[in-house]
Amino acid sequence: MANVIQLRRKARIVALQALFAGDFKRNLAQISLDWLLAEEPLPYKYKIFAEELLAGVELHKDALDKIISSFATAWPVEQLPMVDRNILRVALFELENHVQTPRKTVITEAIELGKMFGSDSSGKFINGVLGSVVSDIGMRELVPDGT
Repeated sequence: MANVIQLRRKARIVALQALFAGDFKRNLAQISLDWLLAEEPLPYKYKIFAEELLAGVELHKDALDKIISSFATAWPVEQLPMVDRNILRVALFELENHVQTPRKTVITEAIELGKMFGSDSSGKFINGVLGSVVSDIGMRELVPDGT
């Protein structure tokens, strides 16, 4: 079971790194993902998971950013550190689209990514935003259909 957890974490990391690269230049995210997966291949199932996270975040970025804005009101989304912003996007997308993954697991993984790649305060910030989102949404959808 630990291997599954490690592989899913690695898939999240790869998606996060590709999104981070995509923040610098349009269309770079997919190229970065392909390069990262070539450097450190993942089993097919986890490669698909990483690709799905990347594509889903890119497709729903505006809707995800609106959610972030409504729960991190002190900071405009574009002023958030790129790492924190992309971790939140990945976690919010996963919360909505991978309902089989327990919410607590998604939040814990996001916090761990914040600790690994963000600043000293990233983990607490990510925990606060995602905790507020989860307690607010209950069973409602995060990303409405058609966005």
